[in-house]
Amino acid sequence: MATGQTQKITLAKGLNLGLRRAMEADPKVLIMGEDVGKLGGVFRITDGLQKDFGEDRVIDSPLAESGIVGTAVGLALRGYRPVVEIQFDGFVYPAYDQIVCQVAKMHYRSHGHSKMPMVIRIPFGGGIGAVEHHSESPEAQFAHTPGLKVVACSNPVDGYWMIQQAIACDDPVIFLEPKRQYHADKADLDEHEAPEPLFASRVVRQGSDATVLAYGPTVKTALKAAEAAADEGKSLEVIDLRTLSPLDMAPVYDSVRRTGRVVVTHEAHLNLGMGAELAARISEECFYSLESPVLRVAGFDVPYPASRIEEEFLPDLDRVLDAVDRALEY
Repeated sequence: MATGQTQKITLAKGLNLGLRRAMEADPKVLIMGEDVGKLGGVFRITDGLQKDFGEDRVIDSPLAESGIVGTAVGLALRGYRPVVEIQFDGFVYPAYDQIVCQVAKMHYRSHGHSKMPMVIRIPFGGGIGAVEHHSESPEAQFAHTPGLKVVACSNPVDGYWMIQQAIACDDPVIFLEPKRQYHADKADLDEHEAPEPLFASRVVRQGSDATVLAYGPTVKTALKAAEAAADEGKSLEVIDLRTLSPLDMAPVYDSVRRTGRVVVTHEAHLNLGMGAELAARISEECFYSLESPVLRVAGFDVPYPASRIEEEFLPDLDRVLDAVDRALEY
């Protein structure tokens, strides 16, 4: 593709292209997971990669998440860069012991001598009408674990660049992909543009009355809320956090000091979710700039519901706008 030429891609296509570029650039990059090879993954993210790179680099694994991640640990210690796919978010828990006790601690345990360059891809969140264990948001559990990097892409272009940056990182990265966005929207990709840093937040809409913080699937919700608020004369600034561990708070603090009001939205449960950590940090750093408490719009503190009522569970435009109105009333 010539410099400046763009192509329209979905998030699924962006991730597929990003994985392809990483595999082309480094023969040590491997992909492992359930149905990632011949099928191309249940969401077709790895479609065509086994055909082009072979079964030794795109490996169809048994249905055993602990075994998949444990094998990847050994490969990473031997100099490979494995990319592990967890087929659905709720399937990650059989591998939780490996992730928390091995993946996250190996570098620290070895006094920095053993690196752990691996990526664990997790489709997360709801909105696809799935059954139990197929729509969950476990991000806070991993962000709470020292030794792990946790990022969440929200759009096709970020998906393309962030997966490559995560693979190039020498630390283990939990890579969260909003499954409802895989095939929802298209964006223009220019592969010759310089990407933004991996562990950086980004202002995706400027505003002056309140700041809305989001990541992954709720970025689109926040942007829709900002559009609706604009029709009522309210100016919302929307920040896509992109990185959950480490959190990049500089753009957040700058925004809050200008707007004085903050709403955080995520699909994960409210109790002890990412919103709680964000609210604490904002209160510590921007206390005298706040005109109202930091408000949170999140999933309810119940197990993820049956698909027929998931829309009642997920944060939506109306719930975000209600929180904005409450913040502005102070």
